[in-house]
Amino acid sequence: MSDTVDAIMDAAERRIRVAGYSGFSFREIAADVGVKSASIHYHFPTKSALAAAVAHRYNARVVKAADDAIAAGQDVINAWKSVFRSALDDGAKMCLCGSLGATVGDLTPDVAHEVRQFFNAVIASLIAGGLSDERALHVLSALEGAILIASAQGDPAIFDRATSDLG
Repeated sequence: MSDTVDAIMDAAERRIRVAGYSGFSFREIAADVGVKSASIHYHFPTKSALAAAVAHRYNARVVKAADDAIAAGQDVINAWKSVFRSALDDGAKMCLCGSLGATVGDLTPDVAHEVRQFFNAVIASLIAGGLSDERALHVLSALEGAILIASAQGDPAIFDRATSDLG
């Protein structure tokens, strides 16, 4: 990818993680990046194409981070807890797919597909790490709920308290 494409996707990701799918426009992204809206349309013809690309990239990055932590010896729950917690540390607030998933009924099929892929990947990782289906769903629900509440309250410590009993 080019530097411009990366910058466009970075700006879109920041805005989606803070305000969801409706929380960004090509005009705002263009202003963030310092390019014309036409440049964004050149690389991403539609808002949904941009959001799907951002979600796809996010999924790959986040799953890799958890996989790397697991490969380094961290247990699967704490690996995913660390990945979610890092979203609060970097100022981006919400999990991208959690933010998008809150309005999945309003998303185009390509964006909704990427959101589902994320949740499926997290659940599969947790199950591969030895959790039952039910426990994997519980852990993912707790992580998404904790990051939502911590973000809404502007207090990352809420995430830590809400997830302290996960493992």
